[in-house]
Amino acid sequence: MEHGRIFLAIALSFVVFLVWGYFFPAENPPATTPASTMPSQQPQENKPPAGIEKPSASAPLPGSIVEQDLGTSDPPRDIRIVTPLYHAVISTRGAAIERMELTQYRETVQKDSPLKLLIPNSFQGGRPQIAFGDLTSNMISESVFKTSVGKDDIHVNQEKQSIVFSWTSSSNMTIVKQYTFHPDSYVIDLDIQIINHSNAALNRSLAIRIDKTISNSNKGYGFEGMSAYANHKLEQITDADAAKKHQLDGTLQWMALEDRYFMTAVVPAEPVDSKIQLNTENHILSAQWVLPEKPIESNAQFSQQFHVYYGPKSLDILKTTGLGLEDAIHFGMFDILAKPFLWIMKTIHGVIPNYGVAIIILTILVKLILWPLGTKSYQSMAHMKKMQPLLNEIRVKYKDDKKRMNEETMALYKTYKVNPMGGCLPMVVQIPVFFALYRMLYEVIELRHAPFFGWINDLSAPDRLFHFPFSIPFMEPPYGIPVLTIIMGVTMFLQQKMSPPAGDPSQAKIMMAMPIVFTVIFINFPSGLVLYWLVNNIISIAQQYMIQKKLA
Repeated sequence: MEHGRIFLAIALSFVVFLVWGYFFPAENPPATTPASTMPSQQPQENKPPAGIEKPSASAPLPGSIVEQDLGTSDPPRDIRIVTPLYHAVISTRGAAIERMELTQYRETVQKDSPLKLLIPNSFQGGRPQIAFGDLTSNMISESVFKTSVGKDDIHVNQEKQSIVFSWTSSSNMTIVKQYTFHPDSYVIDLDIQIINHSNAALNRSLAIRIDKTISNSNKGYGFEGMSAYANHKLEQITDADAAKKHQLDGTLQWMALEDRYFMTAVVPAEPVDSKIQLNTENHILSAQWVLPEKPIESNAQFSQQFHVYYGPKSLDILKTTGLGLEDAIHFGMFDILAKPFLWIMKTIHGVIPNYGVAIIILTILVKLILWPLGTKSYQSMAHMKKMQPLLNEIRVKYKDDKKRMNEETMALYKTYKVNPMGGCLPMVVQIPVFFALYRMLYEVIELRHAPFFGWINDLSAPDRLFHFPFSIPFMEPPYGIPVLTIIMGVTMFLQQKMSPPAGDPSQAKIMMAMPIVFTVIFINFPSGLVLYWLVNNIISIAQQYMIQKKLA
């Protein structure tokens, strides 16, 4: 096989990998809601009573629920919880979190940008929502709970604090929800208790639901959707696939809804055999965890403890929770390489607090490790370039005899002791490294709103020098001059000129178009990723030049 064809195949593999997600993002088919996906929507025939019966002495509240006097439930109130990490709002109507803002993150890179909002106003009724048998999430979310707090602002600065909510249905079923907030954690403890005041035994299942807005921006480069640790392995269902796969069964340790940089997760106290039901409706992905049915005798009770995480997809932060949520950080096929690269980049940043500089140093370190492979590849390319006139003579001389052309070509390789695949095999070995760095740099939250220098104030966003009021073909807003990307395209063009030309004229034209194709694709890529590719190209050009000069 000719060197040019192999090189072309490798280049095309990059193009397929990058272009497919860009030009053909997965589409969400029309969402269908199977009858079993969510609890049935039942009309609320009887208004829930304003008060709550006190549990009998035979059914005391478990130790996990803090004994507190519950005040009146009329009218509904909003209770604001302020911690160093987030601001949350819980309404007594439904006793769910209706608003969650992260104080350490903002919506955009602008300093006056609003805080990052994880639970928007479009999530009516708040999150997480619960359902229990015929008590649907809608019924519970519309009911007014009694609460244990008399003030509307709770500051959690030094010690954890708990808030208890309670409501009794018209069927004499009492639901108690206790939230415990910690000053130094994104994890909120949620203890749920069901008390059966009726005269009949019940056998129903408890369900807890979280939601996320389906992403419009994801081009398939990283994961966004529902993830779960099920049956001792990570399961991931993208936003697009959630409309097709409605259920996940097995031994579940946790479930999460992920965006590019943030996630909401629910973790029970212990792994349990249960199921997760997915629903896509009104551009919202809902994940409902349905626990097995539990019998509750008359005047008895059932309790379940959960941990709810609202926060960043940071490997370090997720590890500190002790809930196994760090398994949600997965960089695809080459995760085993990407995570050490992430650790090295963060270690460099600890010494030099600039992630742009950290990316440059990381790229240099990786190139030094792969230097022997690169040297072997460029030596083979240099020999091929010197042989090119002889190869062209053979092609002209035997253009009507393909068999003889191939025989003479292989004889020439043997005479000059050149392996036509010598320049490509080392490149194939490096492909996993390139893809691992590519995926890591695209997804890590450390680069979100991280400045480099000058106009590059967000390494997770495309670089744009100036902002134009008009659109530019193939460019996503904001519109401007993609300086790093243009320079990267120039370096790719120089690399192409330094490589041996393909023997086939059509192949040669395709190869010369590669820098243009890559430049068009990269104009919408994060500047941190473009910076890596640019530095990698510059080092490769220098290495190739040194070898060609040495062998000249």
